[in-house]
Amino acid sequence: MRPPEVYAAVNAVSAELARAGLPKQNFNLQDDYFYRSIDDVIGCLAPLLATHRLCVLPRAVERSAVDRAGLNNTVLTHVTLKVAFDLISVEDGSCHTVRSFGEALDDSDKATAKAMSAAYKSAMLQAFCIPIAGEDDSDRSKLVVRKSHGPEPVQGWGQWSADIIEMIRVCQSVEALGRVQDRHRDMLKAIQRERSDLYVAVGEAFAERRRGLSPAPGKDHAVSPDLPKPAPARPRRKLKTKELERA
Repeated sequence: MRPPEVYAAVNAVSAELARAGLPKQNFNLQDDYFYRSIDDVIGCLAPLLATHRLCVLPRAVERSAVDRAGLNNTVLTHVTLKVAFDLISVEDGSCHTVRSFGEALDDSDKATAKAMSAAYKSAMLQAFCIPIAGEDDSDRSKLVVRKSHGPEPVQGWGQWSADIIEMIRVCQSVEALGRVQDRHRDMLKAIQRERSDLYVAVGEAFAERRRGLSPAPGKDHAVSPDLPKPAPARPRRKLKTKELERA
């Protein structure tokens, strides 16, 4: 029995891509890494799919969307898609389905389209085992591990710092200040790396509130006006010799 043509077509496309590969030609300035764009993937796959008579038909299986707060009070739409890609051979109609997930954030109406592109790129890179061209062997180069970044709050660093400063302002004891600092220690480390200006402002708020809650050195606490002042102690009388003998 002859095997389905879809697998022969997938193998043929993979064989051609294995020779040329697909280099990472795009650079992300914000996060400092190279990547292969959706246009790169489509550009290299389109002629090979046509040559080997293979169709890729997407189907969105699941979708979720939530609104998140961005910087400068912007509203970002976060979309997650589960997509099924049917690989269909034109020769005999045989089909194999590949599933993938895609996520995207956008401040207008492009989040779903971006998530779809991310799912497609991930599925095609894995289904056809597209290698990266032009990279040296990892053992030939010295790699430096980037410092991991802490999680950024959904409301953005500006609003987070304003919220924490307000929390500091209403603390009624030095112990309460310490609990706030311990509870948000990871975020304080992250904002120190990401926004040093806001980190300084939060640190000044901690210091100012701590000074306000701590008594000034060398000064006694004021006596409450509602309570009587204690009477001065009476000096002890020296006992005479006869009184000492009786004692």
